Amino acid sequence: MLPDKNSIKSTALLTVTAFIWGMAFVAQRLGMDYIGPFLFNGLRMLFGAMTLAIVLFFTLLWQRRRKRMESGVKDAELEDLRRASVYRPGRLLLIGGLVSGLVLFTASNIQQVGLIYTSASKAGFLTTLYIVLVPILGLFLKQKTHWNTWVSVAIAVVGLYLLSVTSDLTMQTGDLVVLASALFWALHILVIDHFAPKLSRTDLLRLCAIQFTIAGVLSFICVPLFDYLLVNRAFDIQALVHILPAVLYAGILSTGVGFTLQAVAQRNANPAVAAIVMSLEAVFSVIGGMLILNEVLSGRELMGCLLMFVAAVLVQMPLGFKAPKDAPQHE
Repeated sequence: MLPDKNSIKSTALLTVTAFIWGMAFVAQRLGMDYIGPFLFNGLRMLFGAMTLAIVLFFTLLWQRRRKRMESGVKDAELEDLRRASVYRPGRLLLIGGLVSGLVLFTASNIQQVGLIYTSASKAGFLTTLYIVLVPILGLFLKQKTHWNTWVSVAIAVVGLYLLSVTSDLTMQTGDLVVLASALFWALHILVIDHFAPKLSRTDLLRLCAIQFTIAGVLSFICVPLFDYLLVNRAFDIQALVHILPAVLYAGILSTGVGFTLQAVAQRNANPAVAAIVMSLEAVFSVIGGMLILNEVLSGRELMGCLLMFVAAVLVQMPLGFKAPKDAPQHE
C-alpha cells in the first residue's frame, strides 16, 4: 500500500528538520572560534524565543479568523479569548516552561562547551545517544521497554568505543562532555513528554518560547562567570559580527523554525517513523562537518558512527517503546 500524500509531506518536512538540526552542529562549532559557549547559547535561545513568539502570534491570528468564520463570534469576545490564552498562562504551563528551561539550559551549554574540544561530526553522533537513553531513563518512570532497547544499547556502546575511545582506552575531553549532554537531552525529552499531552498545540508553542527564554537568560547570566575561563578571550564586538550568521542560523532556523516544522509534520506522521527520520540529523552533522569545516573521520570513527546510527534507528522501532509525540528534540 502506497503512503498517502500527507504522510509523504510529513516525512519530507521531518527530513528538512533533521537537515536543519544536523547542520546546526556546524554553526555551533563555528561559534566557538569567536565567542564563548554561554554567550552563543544566550543569543541562540533569545532568537529562538523571538521566532516562536512570531509563530505563536500568527497562529493566534489564524485561530481567531477561523473561529470568526466558523461560529461568528464577535470581535470583543475574541479579544477576551485572546487575552485569556496569551496573558494568563496556566500554572502547568509555567511549571513546564520553568523545568524544561532549566534542563534545556543545562543540556545545551554542556553540549556547547564540549564543542570547544571536539568536532561537529562527532558531537552530532554522540548527542544522538539521547535517543537510546530516553527509554532507559523511562524505566525509572515505570515506562515499558522492549528487547530492542538493550540490543540498541549494546550496539551504541560498541559504536561509542570505535568513535571516541583511543588506543590507550581514553576518551577526549570534548567527547566526554558532549556525551554528558546526551543524558540531559534525554531528560529534556522526558520532561516535555510529561507536559506535552496536557497542553494544546498552541500552549506547547508557548511552553517552548518560555523554556527558550529561561535558558537564554540563564546563559547570559553565566557569560561573565565562565566564558572567559573556557575560551580565554575577552568579549569583542567584532567577533560577534563575525559569528552573527551562525548564531542566527542556530537560533532562528534550528531552534524556532526547526521546532515549528516538526510540530506541523508530526500531525500526520507515525511517531516511530518520525523519530527514525529525525535520527538523520547525526548523518547531516557529519556531512556538514566534512563539507564546511573540512573535518575528517577515520575508518574506525565512521564505523562507530554507523553503529550508533543503527542503534538510534533500532531503539525506535515499534516493538514496545512508544516514542514521545510532539516532543522537540535537542535544537
